[in-house]
Amino acid sequence: MTTHYDHIQMLRAELTSFHLSRRERRQIERELKEALARQGNVEADRPTPPH
Repeated sequence: MTTHYDHIQMLRAELTSFHLSRRERRQIERELKEALARQGNVEADRPTPPH
């Protein structure tokens, strides 16, 4: 099972490929944007650690 972080890293790695069509690149960018938003929501829900 992959974590949000792993999924984001895989999408970033895919974007470095030279063999992507414009359509594929847009799809991956869309997925990455959504994954980053989900990760931000998850981290926003975490309680802040005590000082």
